[in-house]
Amino acid sequence: MMSNQLRNLLIGAGVAAVGAIGTKVAVDYFKNRGQEEVVDDSQGDAEATSAEEVAYATVEPSSVQAFLDKSFGTPGRYTPNRPPKVFDYQGKQYMVIWAYDNKQQKNQMLAFIYTGQGRDMIASVGYTPEKTDYNLELANTPFAIEVNGKQIKSGQSEASGTNDVDFVLAA
Repeated sequence: MMSNQLRNLLIGAGVAAVGAIGTKVAVDYFKNRGQEEVVDDSQGDAEATSAEEVAYATVEPSSVQAFLDKSFGTPGRYTPNRPPKVFDYQGKQYMVIWAYDNKQQKNQMLAFIYTGQGRDMIASVGYTPEKTDYNLELANTPFAIEVNGKQIKSGQSEASGTNDVDFVLAA
């Protein structure tokens, strides 16, 4: 059932998966900043078997570009610059995209949760080495963002600059 919901999310967002849906211990999944290993289609879609696991899809980077262009109305404004995360965790589906904002000339992390009514943005973080600005609604999720070793779950504010922002399980 979970893999069907994740597949429906991908189809609805117009994001193309590569390979089958895999599972991984959530802590390890969120630590990985690189592309997830592609699960061979012949293995079929996996299901998370514990609350500690995520079911994830490895996505085609070019399809995330199309999603960003369609979602934000300005083709090419956002350019993906780190592998996105599309996953199901404890029965809820999420998509996290890291991109460069060519208009505002800063990196951006965008996180969405999928609901029966569609998708809601739950995190938007713009960051440069000089400044990080964020708008977060993660309080009702098990997640936080991590900036310079500090976890933040909610609010709209600024922090010191950083070269990377992570989407993590809240401590």
